[in-house]
Amino acid sequence: MKGNLIITPENQQAFERGMDMLDNSIREMRRVAHNMMPEALVKSGLDTALKDFCSDINQSGILNVHYESTGIQEADIPQTTAITIYRIIQELLNNVIKHAAARSAIIQLNKSDDVITIMAEDDGKGFDTSLVHGVQGRGWSNIRNRVDFLKGKLDVRSSPEKGTSVFVEFGL
Repeated sequence: MKGNLIITPENQQAFERGMDMLDNSIREMRRVAHNMMPEALVKSGLDTALKDFCSDINQSGILNVHYESTGIQEADIPQTTAITIYRIIQELLNNVIKHAAARSAIIQLNKSDDVITIMAEDDGKGFDTSLVHGVQGRGWSNIRNRVDFLKGKLDVRSSPEKGTSVFVEFGL
């Protein structure tokens, strides 16, 4: 289009800004679409998607994440629930990376009978757990909302310089 138009120098800048805005909008739309449904979750299932996610974090060198699961591979978990579990774990690890100054974290995902548990622990600096229930912290609000969506229970324990432990439990 640019090659077929005669554009004045004044309009050239406006045209370039418009094209840049369009490019940015397309990139943002792709990012949002990608974040809504992780491709690995669709292709390989929850367990593999979480292994891949944790592996990516390990490869980045930001944090050493150990992921364990029991009963998840063979579990028949509805897609909406799987996405919600993935997002909870993603947010928990993002919180560790952003705020905990931790060296390592452990994620355990277990299914026994009709109960799923998520346990996340880190060796970070800890924090005031009243923030979990307060207005502050969009990440904790997202986690709480997702746990509520699953009609689950959330237990957060943290001590200064002893890290944080998060336990989520809900029924299928």
